[in-house]
Formats: sequence, C-alpha cells, structure tokens
Amino acid sequence: MITRGITALYERLSRDDELQGESNSITNQKALLEQYAKSIGLPQPTHFTDDGISGTRFDRPGFQEMLRQIEKGIIGTVIVKDMSRLGRDYIMVGQLQEMFRVNDVRLIALNDNVDTLRGEDDLVPFRNIMNEWYAKDISKKIKSTFKSKGNSGKHVASSAPYGYLKDPEDKNHWIIDEEAAEVVRRIFRMTMEGKGPYQIAQILESEKVLIPGAYLAKKGAGLYQNKVFDNPYHWGSSTIASILKKREYLGHTINFKTAKHFKDKKSHYVSEDNWLIFENTQEPIIDQELFDNVQRVRGNARRYPDGWGEAHPLTGLMYCADCGGKMYVHRVNNGKRIPQFTCAAYGKTPVGKLCPTQHRVNADDVMTLIKEMLKAIVDFAKIDREAFIESVKASCSLKADKDFVKNQSKLETLQQREHELEKIICRIYEDNILGKLPDDRYYMMDKQYSAEKQEVTEEITKIRKLISDTNRESTTPSRFITLVDNYLEFEELTTYMINEFVSRIVIHERDRKGSRETTQKIEIYFNFVGQYIPPHFYDVNMTPEELEEYKKREARRERLHQNYLRRKANGSQAKYYNQTKAKKKAAIDSKNEAIRAENRANGVYSFAAEVSGTPKIAGNLT
Repeated sequence: MITRGITALYERLSRDDELQGESNSITNQKALLEQYAKSIGLPQPTHFTDDGISGTRFDRPGFQEMLRQIEKGIIGTVIVKDMSRLGRDYIMVGQLQEMFRVNDVRLIALNDNVDTLRGEDDLVPFRNIMNEWYAKDISKKIKSTFKSKGNSGKHVASSAPYGYLKDPEDKNHWIIDEEAAEVVRRIFRMTMEGKGPYQIAQILESEKVLIPGAYLAKKGAGLYQNKVFDNPYHWGSSTIASILKKREYLGHTINFKTAKHFKDKKSHYVSEDNWLIFENTQEPIIDQELFDNVQRVRGNARRYPDGWGEAHPLTGLMYCADCGGKMYVHRVNNGKRIPQFTCAAYGKTPVGKLCPTQHRVNADDVMTLIKEMLKAIVDFAKIDREAFIESVKASCSLKADKDFVKNQSKLETLQQREHELEKIICRIYEDNILGKLPDDRYYMMDKQYSAEKQEVTEEITKIRKLISDTNRESTTPSRFITLVDNYLEFEELTTYMINEFVSRIVIHERDRKGSRETTQKIEIYFNFVGQYIPPHFYDVNMTPEELEEYKKREARRERLHQNYLRRKANGSQAKYYNQTKAKKKAAIDSKNEAIRAENRANGVYSFAAEVSGTPKIAGNLT
C-alpha cells in the first residue's frame, strides 16, 4: 500500500520575477517553505523546482513531476510561497485546485493565507485572476519595449543569424562572420547550380561543416551554447531552405517576423505584410540579384533528380504554351538516354482533358537553342555595343509597356468587380433587414459574395505589386547588360548561367504532330528584358540550290506525314503496331536493362531508395 508520506515544496521563478529582487529567488523560496513545513511537523519535505520558467506555461518539468507523484498517491501536501507560483492562468489553476481536492491533497499558499485543511477561501479565484492579469500586464510592457526598439530600426532578434555576429562595440549592429558567410554564399551558389536543399545538406554534412547551432555555440553565440549536439555536422534540408529565404543576408533588418501570446511562449510566424523592414543596416552577404534569382529558381518547381542522378538544368523553367502548366522531364523509354519535356497537365486523368497534347520537346534541342541565342547576344554586344544597349533598352521599354497595359486593364476590371460586390453585399443585407430575403438565403448569399470579394481583393493586391515590379524593372536594363558583360567569353552553358539568364521557356506544339522531323515554336524569356531576340538570329541564308533541296525534303516529310494520318484513320497503323509491339518491346527492354545495369554500376539510386536503405533505380520523372 502506498503511503502519502511526502510533502511537496514547489518553487518557481520566472525572468520577470527576478526583477522583483531576492525575495522571489529560488533559494529564498526553498528556505521559507522548508522552515514552515518543519514548524508544523509535515513529513519528508521534498523540493520540486522550476527556475526561469513563466507561470503561464504548465509544461514545467518540476511541476509535471509533482503532478505525477500526486496521481500515484505519494504526495499528501503541497506548499507554495503564493498562488502565483502554481501558475498565472486562473482557469488552469482552478482546475489544478479541483485536481488536488479529488486526490485529497492539502494545498498551502503561505503569503495568500491559503490552507485547504481549514476550508475553501472565497478570495482565491480573484487572486488567481489578478495573478493572470499581472502576467498579461508584464507581457504588454515587454511587448511595448520590443515594439519601440523594433520600430527604431534596431534588431529585436536575441541573436544574429548564421553568417553574422554581434558587433562587440555595438550589440545592436551585426558584422559579417566571414567563415560562416562563405558557407551561406556557397549554399546560394549551389542552388543556382541546380541542387536542392537535400542535396546541399548532404554535401555539407559529408564535408564536416558545422551546422549553424553548433557553429554559433563554438563562437560563444546563439541560443544553444550549452547544448550537446549528437551530430554537429547533420544539416537538414529545412535549415538550408530557411537560409535561402533570409532577407537579412541582403543587409536588411527584418523585425516582427514572429509573434506570441503571453499564455503561449512558442513563437508563431506572421504574414509578411506585418514585417517591418529597414534596409542597408549592415554589410550584405548576398547581393539582390542573386537573392532574387534563387527565390525564382526555388519557386518554379521542385528539383527532383532524374533517372541519372541529377536534376535537369531546365527543370522549373519550361511551360506549356496552351495551358500554361509546367513541363517535366522524362527519360524516353526506348533504351536511349534522351531527356524529353512534356506537359504535366496532359497526362492527368482523363488524359488530354486539361491540355490537348503533350507538347513534347527534346531537352537537348532546347539547351542548344539557348546556347546559340546567348552566343548571338554576346557577339552582338561585342560587335556593336551601342546598338546592343539601345536594343536592350527598347526591349525593356516594350516589355514594361505590354505588362503595364495588361496588368492595368486587369486591375480596372477587378476594381470594378470589387465595387459591384460591395454594392451587392449591402443590397442583400438591406433586403434581409426589410424581410425581403429569408435568413437562410441571406447567409448563403453573403458567404458566397464575401468569399468572392476576398479573392478579388487579394488578386488586386497581387496585380498592384506586379505593376510596381514592372515599373521598377523597366528602369534597370543595365542589369541585363551587366549580366551579358560577365559572359562575353563563355564557351559552355552551365546550370548557373541558365538560371541567371532565363526566367521561363514556353513550348508550343509541333507543327506536324506525330512527325519525327518538324518545326516547333519555342519562346525564351530572359530576366530583366523578357523575350529578347538578337538581330538576324533567325535569318537563314541559303543558296538557290540549298533552298530547292530544303523544299523537296519538306514536301517529302509532309507526304509521309499525310500517309501516316490516313493509316491512323483507317486502322492499318494500329494493326501494324499490334503486330510488331512485342518484338519492339523486347528490344527496348533489353536496352533499358543495359542502362539500369550501368546506373547500378555508377551508384545512381532513387531518392526513395536512399531514405529506405533499399537500392532501387531512380524513376523517369524529375
């Protein structure tokens, strides 16, 4: 049988309580409670302590251990200095008192003259309310202090982000920590090279680069100075993603990104429109252009490795001209290593409903087109720089004009609809008040129109931002010119270079769908200038003989294509396919197995297999 022989002496001290002096210290509380327990002869005084934890929290270790002992029937009496030591939430403290009563536990609060052995004190609920009010009042004062500091442009973060350290001469100023800053720059560069957060994390871990928490602790900074890390080199993809989103690396101070309630000490992220941004408050680690490019690259698409272990350089840049959807790269299942992009919407069930065709295009052909176009732009810049600069400015101006007209027209339409919805909502409200519209009908219509109005308002905000961005970009054609100047002598096209230059690529359907050799329209849109085509890029100078030969080839291809369409229409093509598909499939399967064997020899496995530990050849979709 368990005897109730323990007297729990519970002490709690928060950082706010420390401001009141020594009277609330843990040492003082312990001495006071021990002395009282001995003076009235209570058995086995045992301390349960929480130091530096707010009374608005009830996940305190010492407090929870005391509750476990009470539930086991070991504790018969609980002594505290005052009721606020138990907590500063009057509802929770009330429930706690009821729990003590049910378990026949005596509660003593010395300073509040509470002893349940003598009966209930009617003033206790009011004291609990005042204790909560005190916590709320302290929270308001602290928030007011932080608000004032944040509004003045000073950092409100308790520590500098990875890559910076607090200036020893001025704690409100951050200075670059070059060792960590170089890791940050490298993370941004690897993203531009086509690597995702998981791949970057794996690389840094393999190179034994300390994670931010461990690195800052080594420097005597950060929030984890006393923490023992199981693996100080284990980078997570979420850490990489967080670094890639930090505007602080641009040299800005970003205040009020998080908020918390005084009863909930866990911080919660707030919407970006509540942030307060002060620009150029410290030396930047990353320039604006690189930061913007990285956000665009990461926002375009998830960059899965393909069947050969690497994400294709064009992933996230390819779009379907008809449906506007993204296009993804596949390894063609014909025993060849030929990556092809197809429209993702086409393949969704039912096939062909969301988009009529695949818009299939060889990735290598697009890569060649980009390289040739960039070579032509660079040559133009070198041969006639003045003409090049003028053409870029004209292209920027044309892009800005087109975007402005399109967005302004859309904005006016949305604003008109917003005004109409406001009138409709007011009208149905009046009809409901006058009895012309039943309540159930009114609530349904109000919900519908209010939801639409919210969507329209959000869209107006987006369009206004687009107009603002367009106006800003139209004044910076020099950014594209500078970018071209950086690659005047380039030979090979790299993923980093593609992500710097290209914003999107729009793929149209082939002119002769089903024909192996045909023309296909591809639109390349560059950062800062949009669709820029250097002079004479598409000019084709043929001799009369070459032109005649070209016409003959095209006529033959068109004739063969029409024959194919007739066979397809009368069913003979399907019959031929059914007769030969088994033999063709066997040949292709043999070639595919040779590719898989080569992949296994090279250690190329799927992401899912790496996670599960089971080797498995990667799938075709990237």
